[in-house]
Amino acid sequence: MRRDGDVDAALARAAKVLKASYSYPFLAHATLEPQNCTAHAKPDGSVEIWAPTQNPGAGARLVARTLGIDPGKVKVHMTRAGGGFGRRLQSDFMVEAAMIAQRTGRAVKVLWDRTQDFHHDAYRPAGFHAFTAGLAASGKPVAFRDHFVTFAQDGQVASSANLPRDHFPAGYVPSLEYGQSLIQLDVPTGPMRNPGGNALAFAFESFIDELAHAGGLDPLALRLELYGPPRVLPTPPPEGGLRIPPFDTGRVRGVLELVARKSGWKRRGALPAGTGLGLAFYYSHFGYVAEVVKASVNPDGTPKVHKIWAAVDIGRQIINPAGAYNQVQGAILDGLGQALHLLITVENGRVVQRNFDTYHLLRMDEAPPVEVHFLLSDNRPDRPRR
Repeated sequence: MRRDGDVDAALARAAKVLKASYSYPFLAHATLEPQNCTAHAKPDGSVEIWAPTQNPGAGARLVARTLGIDPGKVKVHMTRAGGGFGRRLQSDFMVEAAMIAQRTGRAVKVLWDRTQDFHHDAYRPAGFHAFTAGLAASGKPVAFRDHFVTFAQDGQVASSANLPRDHFPAGYVPSLEYGQSLIQLDVPTGPMRNPGGNALAFAFESFIDELAHAGGLDPLALRLELYGPPRVLPTPPPEGGLRIPPFDTGRVRGVLELVARKSGWKRRGALPAGTGLGLAFYYSHFGYVAEVVKASVNPDGTPKVHKIWAAVDIGRQIINPAGAYNQVQGAILDGLGQALHLLITVENGRVVQRNFDTYHLLRMDEAPPVEVHFLLSDNRPDRPRR
């Protein structure tokens, strides 16, 4: 997928070589409101739909194509959704209701039960990473390799199962190689919250931490050194006709330094034995986010998270502060629940999990305080533009 420099030669010269393997499971979206849709097929051949969809335009086109009618004859009303997280970007439940309505000539309400919702999701893909890195005597990475094993459908990487060629630390380590192997998959997959990064952040940021410890470096200091001095990188090429905002390493440093101050990162050595702070950074939806987690290990070996700090730079304006805080806090708690408890398993072609007794969402007594700080930088709240 990508090769910079000579990784084998750099590994041979490295003062220390570290290897680690990471994997993550399939996940269901588990929206509290199961998939549902009301459809009314009218005598003139048109269809009116009421649905908690995240993708009304694509949903209307899929309904029209499936029913064999003109797209102009499909009208979609977006209802408030009891959770989406990317699941309602799919339009299968809309097509189901519309087809039944067309066949019966009646208004139809389709409401899945919880088991149907678990068994017919578009799951967050599983994945496997075999990392190898070489460290200089200073502890800084000089070589980095990831053999990524992911899934394919119809000869292409499955939905949200890809690894971007420019994923960090690509471009920041002189010798780097990303390789990929594909396993044919017949299970539907799709985006979950931050598509792809939802899983990649865990694997890559965890290994970066391992490199810091192996090299005797502060995990914060290593990230700051890798990203380098504040600068705006060259604008990436357009994607799908859209202009992508350039990446700014100064904004990375800004959120990392802010979350370090707010969490007392420098004083972590004074924490009691068995308690520590962990740090990570990720670039998602053109926003810059750094987090610190305070956690301890219980006597039975299970982890307990006590508090989470987040620093977020999405530009100079927070248009809806309440919504922004809720997005950050909700995403963090959702991710924590996924890390602690969640997985989807498939046996004999069927998903095993059927309800919340076998798919354990985060409980209230497990949810730590999440302290969010928005760093208002002199940047527009950006998005891709034509």
